Amino acid sequence: MRFALDSSQQDFASSIDALLSKSDMPAVIRSWNRGDTEPGRKVWQRLAETGINGLLIGEEHDGLGADAVDLVVAVEQLGRHAVPGPVAETIAVAPHLLAQAAPGRLSALAEGSLATVATPPHVPFAVDADTADLVLLVENSSLHLGDPGVVQDSVDQSRRLFPVTAGQRLGAVECAPAFDLGALATAAQLQGLGHTLLEMTTDYAKQRKQFGKVIGQFQAIKHHLAEVAVGLEMSRPLLHGAALSVRDGSPNAPRDVSAAKVACGDAAYRAARVALQVHGAIGYTQEHDLSLWLTKVRALVTAWGTSSFHRGRVVDSLVGAS
Repeated sequence: MRFALDSSQQDFASSIDALLSKSDMPAVIRSWNRGDTEPGRKVWQRLAETGINGLLIGEEHDGLGADAVDLVVAVEQLGRHAVPGPVAETIAVAPHLLAQAAPGRLSALAEGSLATVATPPHVPFAVDADTADLVLLVENSSLHLGDPGVVQDSVDQSRRLFPVTAGQRLGAVECAPAFDLGALATAAQLQGLGHTLLEMTTDYAKQRKQFGKVIGQFQAIKHHLAEVAVGLEMSRPLLHGAALSVRDGSPNAPRDVSAAKVACGDAAYRAARVALQVHGAIGYTQEHDLSLWLTKVRALVTAWGTSSFHRGRVVDSLVGAS
């Protein structure tokens, strides 16, 4: 099967990329890390004007009424630029949950609010609950407003993690599809992060010299970068295939989402590892922009289900089908 984006999807991705390219994203991320979220909120407001917050929200609630394929197209661009904030939660998870339990809150989300969600046990913490306009908790198939607890440390300083206790009950929800949307969106972020790491590392390899030659001329460097490129290209069909499964309501959607999450996570992690090796000691420093992408990959690899969990879902699905 061949996956190809149509012209409107390509244009949408290009418009998001162009918008984010105009922002000094490393400076925005560092401000977010320090607790100054105003520059990041301005980026999110500009994104909301493109309709990205309302992708999965129906037109009757001021959204675009788009589908999971459009979701991965858009969120991959946010991953490329390492946009801080609760990306998967705002764009993918919260719209699905609110549509079931509190549709009256959807219009505000589409207009530019940030939402965060905890769905224990696989998502025990709500990301950026101190910044989000709406904090949600799924507990026993019910959706609640969440009351954040004490912040927990994360390897990615732009992802502040909060335990959440249940507040006002909003209604009953089917949480499994929401979890799959969160995992799918996270896989798309990882795909975008991996591509930017490959681009950053390739550019560095063309400039850094050792023994009188740019290091990109050495076979070992070429091979490492080629492996990263192959891994990212091999994960892309799984990502788009999972989006189609979710869009079409396929019974294999959970398996396909898990396969995409594993593949995109592995590819991005390989890109991060190679990026660090090629950059050398400078890649370890917080002053270098590379660190902002490295730490986000490390955090998202285990977000919305660990690799072990998702591999287990794939195996269980295949064994059950045999």
